Amino acid sequence: MTDDVDRNRRHFLTVATAVTGGAGVVLAAIPFLSSLKPSARAQALGAPVEVPLDSLEPGAMIRVIWRGKLVYVVRRDEAMLSRLPETDALLRDPESEVDQQPPYAVNEYRSVRPEYLVVEGSCTHLGCAPLPEFEVVPAENWYGGFFCPCHGSRFDLAGRVYKGVPAPTNLRVPPYRFIRDDVIIIGADTGAA
Repeated sequence: MTDDVDRNRRHFLTVATAVTGGAGVVLAAIPFLSSLKPSARAQALGAPVEVPLDSLEPGAMIRVIWRGKLVYVVRRDEAMLSRLPETDALLRDPESEVDQQPPYAVNEYRSVRPEYLVVEGSCTHLGCAPLPEFEVVPAENWYGGFFCPCHGSRFDLAGRVYKGVPAPTNLRVPPYRFIRDDVIIIGADTGAA
């Protein structure tokens, strides 16, 4: 009978020690696993950004920060849109063949709707922020667009790069979609029209 009591006691102590040790491992792992989850700030930086367009006048531009990147939203007027074909012969990639835009922006306007251009405001050469220069200077073959002050790269009003400049490719088009006629969301393109 003493052997039975000792066996039962050993079995109980073994199970109790295993359960206590397992609970300790789980409790010690919780803070470690919690530290792997992104912080609220990091989650907010990667979240889509809603941009209201109702106050954006034709011919004007606004700047938005999405995922730590500068994004330009330009409302092109009819004159700006009509000048786009005039630049084709001056551009390195007029058909936007390099994969730098979502499929719905592979068109002459590089946008979901011709009126609105949405591009990352980062030169594809070394990452400087190109300046908007929408004034036309035909003598210099300039029909409006973006000029990078760092090394002289030029982009047209669709964000397409000119020939003979340091930037190798067009400005990137981030994922975006219209959630209403006067609001876009940058960073989510599910259901883009």
